[in-house]
Amino acid sequence: MKIVIQRVSQASVTISGNKVANIENGLLILLGIIPEDTQDDINWLTNKIANLRIFNDENGVMNKSLLNSNGEVIVVSQFTLFASTKKGNRPSYIKAAKPEVAIPLYQAFNKTLETTLNKPVQTGEFGADMKVELLNDGPVTIIIDSKNRE
Repeated sequence: MKIVIQRVSQASVTISGNKVANIENGLLILLGIIPEDTQDDINWLTNKIANLRIFNDENGVMNKSLLNSNGEVIVVSQFTLFASTKKGNRPSYIKAAKPEVAIPLYQAFNKTLETTLNKPVQTGEFGADMKVELLNDGPVTIIIDSKNRE
């Protein structure tokens, strides 16, 4: 699994003109899934997300995590995170998991993150044409790959 985390002061997801997710301070997480991903990847990433100290404390230092900052979360499925641009100018998405594999993992990721945070997680809709709006706070943008745990 690969995620792009963006610390936001506002984010939303709109599908067919309907706003399906909306948060104030928190994280917008783009989630890419490959066929080799497992519950172990989910557990590692959700723990990392919950405890990542990227929110400012009272001194303006990034020292707080989602768990102690009361931040909200939107998770959006993003198969294009596994685009291959090696050949030509048209990206290949062959590395991304097919929906029959990706959807159960996406749902498990969201459920595990909710359990870890002990609060609801908002989402987009898997496979939908989504309009994602955000106001990146900082800006703070972090990329994490569960297959490269450095």
